[in-house]
Amino acid sequence: MNFIKESADKKPIVDTVFAIVAKAKEAKEKYGDENVIDATIGSLYDEQGHIVAFHSVFESFDQIPAAQKAAYADSFRGNPDFRELVKKWTLGQGKVNLESSVIATPGGTGAVSLVMSEFLETDETVILPDIAWGSYSLMAKDKQLKAVTYEMFENDHFNLNSLKKQVNALAGKQNRIVVVINDPCHNPTGYTMTKQEWHELIAFLNEVAKTTPCIILNDIAYIDYAYDLEHSRDYMREFEGMSDQVMAVIAMSCSKTLTSYGLRCGAAVICAHSKESVREAEIVFEKSARALWSNVNNAAMINFVNVVKDHKEEFLNEKKEYIHLLKKRSSIFMEEAKACNLPVYPYKEGFFVTIKIENNDLKEKYHTLLMENNIFTVQVNKGIRVGICSLSVEKAKGLALKMKLLLDQVVTTE
Repeated sequence: MNFIKESADKKPIVDTVFAIVAKAKEAKEKYGDENVIDATIGSLYDEQGHIVAFHSVFESFDQIPAAQKAAYADSFRGNPDFRELVKKWTLGQGKVNLESSVIATPGGTGAVSLVMSEFLETDETVILPDIAWGSYSLMAKDKQLKAVTYEMFENDHFNLNSLKKQVNALAGKQNRIVVVINDPCHNPTGYTMTKQEWHELIAFLNEVAKTTPCIILNDIAYIDYAYDLEHSRDYMREFEGMSDQVMAVIAMSCSKTLTSYGLRCGAAVICAHSKESVREAEIVFEKSARALWSNVNNAAMINFVNVVKDHKEEFLNEKKEYIHLLKKRSSIFMEEAKACNLPVYPYKEGFFVTIKIENNDLKEKYHTLLMENNIFTVQVNKGIRVGICSLSVEKAKGLALKMKLLLDQVVTTE
């Protein structure tokens, strides 16, 4: 007997990341942690191999009374002080001169989900990067959307021409265009667009929007680990150049920013020139939030406010140390990759580096060979993701050369 609706996707989900994490754990138990390279983890780890939980964040969290931790939030939109502070935090203390509103979400994922739900009709198409977090396509399918991809790169820069091609193919054929841009600190390549690339993107969408309204979903999950943190939000000033027919929704992740991944707290920051347009999006987001999760973690919202208001300097200093550590790890890997000609996508900053392998069959064989040599990574479209966020400096040393020698071995047998 079939109890599930006929249109549902009944194929079991295969979470490749967690499966490989489990294999890496087994290898460490068998061969010893020092003999295994575990580059699967997408969370920030310290040099001793422990997940980072900022003292400034969790000491503050421990001070929240149990009654507040147990209580519902003030509203399904999110607590008012949280929403206001997230707006300032995301947009750089009010430097972006646009109408805006904030809806609290369970992590940045919740914000992405709202965009997938509320702008496109069933069977319309969302535009995704071809190298991307796999959950984008999963969410699109869950929302009964189609998806097409643009090529992320043209040589060593953002491939605006490919994105234009996909947008133009849909313009006039559906009610709206939704484009997903994961920037800065792109997952999984570590690329960050220039202000000029953003300027050209928005100028193009303004032209398209004369006939078909456009929405930019800007996923900024890793922005607070940008290497030039002071200027990490400068590109958002380009949003001021959007026409009245273009909107940006920024998916912000408190989970990543505060090293509190499991607390699931984030926000959708809606930005546009028209107050009415922002309010309209806010209304549908509110209803969807109420229907999907009802309430975002109250303690997580309270803690974000407490940390930013009362422990900001300590928090920023603590985070700064790990940004320096990320930069040190990535510099070692990238310099060695360049020296041994290991092909990597253009990396600028962030948690991940991706080895460039466009042939899926070759990629599969390479990934298997890496595991056989106790190097655990994650397969993504057109590449192999290396989580430098969780690698110690010592394990980063020499890794690129090891990976290059194994890649050569696979290529030779092809």
